[in-house]
Amino acid sequence: MKQVGTFNASYGVDKFGLKDLGTVFYNLHAPMLYEESIRRNEAVIMPGGPINAETGIHTGRSPKDKHTVRDATTEKKVWWGNNNALTPEQFDVLLQDFRKHAEGKDLFVQDLYGGADPAFRVKSRVITEFAWHSLFIRNLLIRPDKTELASYVPDLTIIDLPSFKADPKRHGCRSETIIALDFTRKIVLIGGTNYAGEMKKSVFTWLNWTLPEQNVMPMHASANVGDDGDVAVFFGLSGTGKTTLSQDPNRILIGDDEHGWGKEGVFNFEGGCYAKAIRLSREAEPEIYATTERFGTVLENVVFDTVTREPDFDCEEKTENTRVAYPLDFISNASRTGRAGQPKNIIMLTCDAFGVLPPIAKLDPAQAMYHFLSGYTAKVAGTEKGVTGPEATFSTCFGHPFLPLHPSIYGNLLRELIAKHSVDCWLVNTGWTGGKEGTGRRMPIRVTRRLLTAALDGSLNKATFRTDPYFGLAVPTSVPGVEPHILEPVKTWANKAEFAATAKHLVDMFRKNFVEFESHVDAKVRDAAPFSRIAAE
Repeated sequence: MKQVGTFNASYGVDKFGLKDLGTVFYNLHAPMLYEESIRRNEAVIMPGGPINAETGIHTGRSPKDKHTVRDATTEKKVWWGNNNALTPEQFDVLLQDFRKHAEGKDLFVQDLYGGADPAFRVKSRVITEFAWHSLFIRNLLIRPDKTELASYVPDLTIIDLPSFKADPKRHGCRSETIIALDFTRKIVLIGGTNYAGEMKKSVFTWLNWTLPEQNVMPMHASANVGDDGDVAVFFGLSGTGKTTLSQDPNRILIGDDEHGWGKEGVFNFEGGCYAKAIRLSREAEPEIYATTERFGTVLENVVFDTVTREPDFDCEEKTENTRVAYPLDFISNASRTGRAGQPKNIIMLTCDAFGVLPPIAKLDPAQAMYHFLSGYTAKVAGTEKGVTGPEATFSTCFGHPFLPLHPSIYGNLLRELIAKHSVDCWLVNTGWTGGKEGTGRRMPIRVTRRLLTAALDGSLNKATFRTDPYFGLAVPTSVPGVEPHILEPVKTWANKAEFAATAKHLVDMFRKNFVEFESHVDAKVRDAAPFSRIAAE
């Protein structure tokens, strides 16, 4: 087979058992990957230079099709309540079939790092069928120096073959789509989906598996740092504003999605950003928007004019989950090291579509663990098929699909780090005020930014706080530059009785969701739950 590019000649893809291939392209840069993706009709070029690819029926991850090999290594460690199991024998058959399916194909290889801290990074070799997938993962992970490639030997190997169709009877899976992880053999197999995000999340899952044993907290969170070295970590699910709020022009962006927190501080897992593009605007998010007009950026499922190629970021015809993937250095104030010191503040973001949570609240350590394990946000009408009104979503640790270990392991580690470093924790609602989604309005971004500024500069700690009668949270009574009534949600609702009923309903959902964690936490965390009996207003 023909091999092109820079790589360790003594450790090619043959070491993975791949043979009888077409051409293998190693570590190609963006220009050659553009040429290959266009030549193969995988993508189109958009104004300003990005490429735009469609992912077909899979416009997001397929968590129900993710499987983990159950063997002597994983049997007693993996949280099997959250992970589908494959036997080693089933994985053997799947791996054999992947190798056979690859025969005769051209493949693209990127040798990359997951983790900016050399002490904890994983060498990740990603082998893809599509050229645009190779560019995507090159954007999203950390690129070694060219001199390192000659001796590069991977710790983790990912092979992504979208044209492979799994057989549930033969492979022990659920459908033709398969994401299979073998933690013992350090292999990830991805088939039956064109969605590129599966690759990066597989690296995140691997780090979620390996880092806690090294006393490093893996986090589905963005992070930035101020001029004084004050680090802020932003936990949040998709749609809560994690990427937008962390990209603050007055602070250095460490990363937008995945980080580790260890004895030396915070470090980014990635070398790029993967931002939602739906309703992206030049005015509201100028730096992210600017990346959509640059050579090297990858757009996913963005609708465009077929004549002018102008993108329509407001159109959700293909999916609500349109995306833009770009290298971190496309952001002018991004960190060049991906590393910073110990956090001073932790922000837990929620998009409360019920409109009853305050715009900001201070959390004590027990409350922080409670809300971290809860991982609450809410879906709104139109975000998914069948969603016609606000629906509560609880994704424990703000990363439920990526947790191979029990959530209490991550929760206890986070609690220890918060206590050790005296970190201030805040719950921030970027969702609705004045009513539910459909009747109220979205929390003004200027209010959220003003509240975050006060939290991060320390001035909010000096405020007077009241206790929310439903959620038991410490809520500031006044913040300069913010209308006082916004800080007390009931005052923004015209119908006070409806507010009370909605708040009680959300309290009940919190408490029911937390039942599965009660035996894994102490009394202080259990007592941090929203009140079972609502105090009189």
